Amino acid sequence: MRRSVLSVVATSAAIVLSSTVFGGGVASAHGWGSPGHSPDTGLTPRTHFTMAADGSSGATQGGEGIPNIDSVKKTIATYYGDPGTGLANRTDSPYIREMRSIVARQSAGLQRIHDAAVRHGEKPAIVLDADDTTLWTYDMEVADMHFVFDPARQDEWVQDERFPAVPSMVGFVNRASAMGFTVFGLTGRNDDQKAATVQNLTKVGYTAFTQDRFFTKWTGVGASQKPAYISCAAASCTTVEYKALTRKHIEQDLGYDITLNIGDQWSDLQGGYADRSVKLPNPTYYLPSADLPGVSEPRLSPRTQFTMAADGSSGATQSGEGIPNIDSVKKTIATYYGDPGTGLANRTDSPYIREMRSIVARQAPVVAAQCSIGRHQHRNPAIVLDADDTTLWTYDMEVAAMHFVFDPALQDEWVQDERFPATPSMTSLAAIASRSGCTVIGLTGRNDDQKAVTIENLQRVGYPQISAEQHGTQTYYTKWTGVGTSQQPSYITCATAKCTTVEYKSQTRAHIESRSGGRYDIVANFGDQYSDLLGGSADRSVKLPNPTYYLP
Repeated sequence: MRRSVLSVVATSAAIVLSSTVFGGGVASAHGWGSPGHSPDTGLTPRTHFTMAADGSSGATQGGEGIPNIDSVKKTIATYYGDPGTGLANRTDSPYIREMRSIVARQSAGLQRIHDAAVRHGEKPAIVLDADDTTLWTYDMEVADMHFVFDPARQDEWVQDERFPAVPSMVGFVNRASAMGFTVFGLTGRNDDQKAATVQNLTKVGYTAFTQDRFFTKWTGVGASQKPAYISCAAASCTTVEYKALTRKHIEQDLGYDITLNIGDQWSDLQGGYADRSVKLPNPTYYLPSADLPGVSEPRLSPRTQFTMAADGSSGATQSGEGIPNIDSVKKTIATYYGDPGTGLANRTDSPYIREMRSIVARQAPVVAAQCSIGRHQHRNPAIVLDADDTTLWTYDMEVAAMHFVFDPALQDEWVQDERFPATPSMTSLAAIASRSGCTVIGLTGRNDDQKAVTIENLQRVGYPQISAEQHGTQTYYTKWTGVGTSQQPSYITCATAKCTTVEYKSQTRAHIESRSGGRYDIVANFGDQYSDLLGGSADRSVKLPNPTYYLP
């Protein structure tokens, strides 16, 4: 009877293992993987993405199908020549070269456009947005705000006139003015910022902007009220209503022909009242707006297909429009986690929760079979689980508390306070593995000073199987701090003084499988980062979804 039961379990495991599983890079350390396959086969981040600008694709794309926000940040940095300081290279970068190319194409036809308008008895005009059309905000957006917009900080930058010119645009605007075009500014900045904005433009070399031809948005205070030529569908005007109806005013009331409208946002361009529209690249923020009622402009819509390498290198080859816009990525992530905009994940139902439930439903029978077989064969089977976003769910900390800007001091507060809920469905997986004969072992990048509270947090939210030691061997591993007795263990050797995550985790797994580590057979290794899984010493590796950060 024992032989037949074991045979059935092994057959079930073989059937499940033969199917394609999410993130299932299968290693061959103990004979479960295909002969000749590297243990890291398939453990590489996705590079092709479908993403709607409004974030709605978070409801349909799996977690791996959402551009990882840290990879997006690196890609944007590469594009702007930012070495990691949050400051753009002002001499040369893919962005500067793309802007130079766009301006050269537009400049080639300027004289013809001007002369044609004059022949028809029209007064040719060009309308330009401010931020990232004429004035360059990258250093403020990234070095100062870290992609988290702060209107008070923005006003400081505006009033201090700190912005450099957008590459190539000073020469373009000044040439257009010299040809005879009337130049108008049209920005979402408010009336209180108008004088400083025009002065900033003049300071960086623009000669064509004047106070009377520069439109800023009303504040609703004192004399700064909505002009009579703008009527909106609701009390608060959309960007397209404000900008399109202002262009209508320029053409119909002031008597100009807007031959060219230039902006870095689609909402700068939608709504008509311009002969031509030019979209400048800007993946650093997204300001959407509904088009005017009854107006359809499909060509003025964001891209939805992207190619992006996880290391950010594609910022050197993709155009600005080919880089996932970071605000759209944030919205997509929010949709995926059921976050209504508060930075807090829905803990009852969301695309993420449903995907995690599906992953665990597929993996649990495999893990149960492996654990059962290992137990019957006296192989001392174990599964290894990472902590953050594998067993403990960090979304609320990452988004509501940190706004996608990691803060180690704040993270330590959350760890010490044991604030993290369980990652959806993972308590069930750990319970199934334990009941089937596996020891559940933790392996995290959290440090030794956080070990005790991490284990307490885990046990409190439903992981009674996890403890610091079991059967006389260590079963929860945290990283050394280099202070006092918390030193790099002898079983880990690294290529440099600072160990990589893969060196630390893969060599720890090798130790776990060694005599001194308990001679466990790691039948499955689960993690939300590829660096949790690379380096072998596990029969199978399972990648869990996490687009909220990337630890290469």
